[in-house]
Amino acid sequence: MPSPFHWNPRHHFALAIYILKWLLIASLLAVFVGSATAFFLWSLDRVTFLRWDNPNLIYFLPLAGLFVGLIYHHFGKSVEGGNNLVVEQIHQPGGGVPARMAPFVLGGTLVTHLFGGSAGREGTAVQMGGSIASSLGHVLKLDEANTRRLLMAGIAAGFGAVFGTPITGAVFAMEVLAIGRMNYEGLIPCLIASTVADWVCTRWSIVHTDYRALLQSSLPHEHLALDGVLFGKVLLAGVAFGLCSVLFAELTHGIQHLHKKFVAWPPLRPVIGGAIVLALTFLLGTRSYLGLGVTSPDAADVTIKTCFLVGGATALSWWWKTLFTAVTVGSGFKGGEVTPLFFIGAALGNALSRALGAPPEMFAALGFVAVFAGATNTPLACTIMGIELFGHEYGIYIATACFIAYLFSGHTGIYLSQRIGVLKHEHPGVDSSSSLRSVREIPTELP
Repeated sequence: MPSPFHWNPRHHFALAIYILKWLLIASLLAVFVGSATAFFLWSLDRVTFLRWDNPNLIYFLPLAGLFVGLIYHHFGKSVEGGNNLVVEQIHQPGGGVPARMAPFVLGGTLVTHLFGGSAGREGTAVQMGGSIASSLGHVLKLDEANTRRLLMAGIAAGFGAVFGTPITGAVFAMEVLAIGRMNYEGLIPCLIASTVADWVCTRWSIVHTDYRALLQSSLPHEHLALDGVLFGKVLLAGVAFGLCSVLFAELTHGIQHLHKKFVAWPPLRPVIGGAIVLALTFLLGTRSYLGLGVTSPDAADVTIKTCFLVGGATALSWWWKTLFTAVTVGSGFKGGEVTPLFFIGAALGNALSRALGAPPEMFAALGFVAVFAGATNTPLACTIMGIELFGHEYGIYIATACFIAYLFSGHTGIYLSQRIGVLKHEHPGVDSSSSLRSVREIPTELP
């Protein structure tokens, strides 16, 4: 007769050894990635202040594009895949992520921001994390399965440290690989790496933007409880956030495609992109849409922070940031897309709040994370990010906006190596083994 209790102490001893092993490996990785991210954020602040102090640097953006293009064309072809290369190496481990990716993307991103390109910072941190993780894996002679876990931990460390959101970093690394499916293989390594990397980054005196302060007195107490009318407005806004994420992703991919089709010499592509950004800047008569866009020395500029204020963004601010960033990134400048997505979402939320008669601070916060959720297909990570950044009081509204945006973004996204784990809707020719890149190759047929 079998025992009513089943417990094998050897299993738990093996689990303890596993956690101990990854506590050491992931912490070591996190020290390197957290320190590299701290240096990157410090450097990014320096070049941003330098651009503010020397506004004429914008005139050299096309020349900066040529420089970045030439460097990558002659020395960086193996790392041009960026975030997609890191994701591909997790799905199908091969040659690993080259060590040169970290310094290349670091330098390229700083050049982009110094001269006014509209780009973000998450791509840089994630690529540095993947590059450092791959190098550490080679040194430790890890097998294929453990290399996958280490690469996931590298993504988690870079993402968690660059935004100061350690839980989000861990969940993002597990969620971003396949749409609709979490990869718990890297659960412990990702959590340790993201948490320690964020701690290391802050030990280097890096201070992250305090977004919670923008919302601390934004809503009457009764709005923090579930309100049916407000909930309905959030549902409508979620649809708009999802469609906006589609627009951003497809515009960026479309610009990349056009450059490759019509501009044969790769270094010329960012030159053209830089010239377009320069022309748009003077056409609009504002520098609001250059750089990260978190803040600005010019009180008249639209920034992420002003989007939380009544009248802090125009009705089309979200579109202009979309266009500036798609041209910058799509033409070959380096940097991420996530911080611009924060700007786009917050600006769209501000505009929607006027149309729907909703609190602008709250809708800016919802757009901040929801457009990101739709563009990256990571609704859980973005919900957690919203709670980490803005507070748990808004949790139900944040989750609703992120989940609806995720659904309405369809089978699109900014990471083309992302695979489809679970279909969002019936899509002919698409199955669970498809990547977003293969989905874009399927001819579109109108009903």
